[in-house]
Amino acid sequence: MEKIALERYTDHIIDAAAGLLAVDSPTGYTEAAAQWVFDAFAELGYAPQRTVKGGVLVQLAQGTDESAGGLLLEAHTDTLGGMVSQVKSDGRLAVTRLGGMNANNAEAENVRVVTKFHGVLEGTCQLINASIHVNGKYDETSRSWDTVEIVLDEDVNSREDAEKLGVAVGDIVCFEPRTRITKSGYIKSRFLDDKFSVAILLGYARYLKESGAKPTRSVWAHVTVYEEVGHGGCASVPAGVTEAISVDMGCVGEGLTCTERQVSICAKDSGGPYSYEVVKALTAAAMASGADYAVDIYPHYGSDVEATLGAGHDLRHGLIGPGVYASHGYERSHRLGAENTLRLLIGYTVDA
Repeated sequence: MEKIALERYTDHIIDAAAGLLAVDSPTGYTEAAAQWVFDAFAELGYAPQRTVKGGVLVQLAQGTDESAGGLLLEAHTDTLGGMVSQVKSDGRLAVTRLGGMNANNAEAENVRVVTKFHGVLEGTCQLINASIHVNGKYDETSRSWDTVEIVLDEDVNSREDAEKLGVAVGDIVCFEPRTRITKSGYIKSRFLDDKFSVAILLGYARYLKESGAKPTRSVWAHVTVYEEVGHGGCASVPAGVTEAISVDMGCVGEGLTCTERQVSICAKDSGGPYSYEVVKALTAAAMASGADYAVDIYPHYGSDVEATLGAGHDLRHGLIGPGVYASHGYERSHRLGAENTLRLLIGYTVDA
């Protein structure tokens, strides 16, 4: 099979990822990011819909074989983050995490506190008593959500001072993504999980539109907004869908073979094995299309498509994605990871 040139679509993916990463969207606070995704699909000539739950559902292709079951591609635009759990007596803010945000790598990060009615305030996540020249136990203090706090960049010295600014329990804390794209092709950012793969679906959608390629099966994309808390993909499965694939991050780390330049095919994660038939077909498509790939088992992972099955939908399931290092921290991937994921998607739906 001739290898398709995909560089221009990879450029589109990188640009889309940078744009979406700039939109704050901790799980539960995703309206702006979902609208960004909606508009991006609409600009490509599609007719996306907003789900009641807040996600985006769009049909990307009408299959050439009406008897073939439909395929649903799932990615998510919700990210990790925090929520104000207490306005403390000194005006500092205690935080409860949203999703799997880890205090160890949240410390010293700039944040935006989204108040319900009084706009956005800037601040920093710091260890309580963060001055090392004052705190003799700085080195030995375990970092947890009980030992870090949000320090507002305002003249705040009491609970009343913070409350006058509109700060209250339940306000959203957004962590700075710090997106950087290097000359060597790496993309570094918080929240590549899973905005990088949302951008890959946009690149795939653009490829279908511009190439005129006709998938055998009807194909939909569902960009969910509650994946980080486990129920993103449990609803909004179109009629006729018999297979769902999560397009999420591929894991990179000790004991795994995937790199940031590859597409990962997951055979099993903490929720159990993925469909053997789907894993086998994805692997065959990767080989046939020339995608650089790895098949791995993720020990501490769960995906949208498992929520889809858990909700009672009768379908086969799979999981793919570009290799991402330092997951749930300051993550890193590479444009080749995006290109190989796109190549696999095209090979699996069009060229297979």
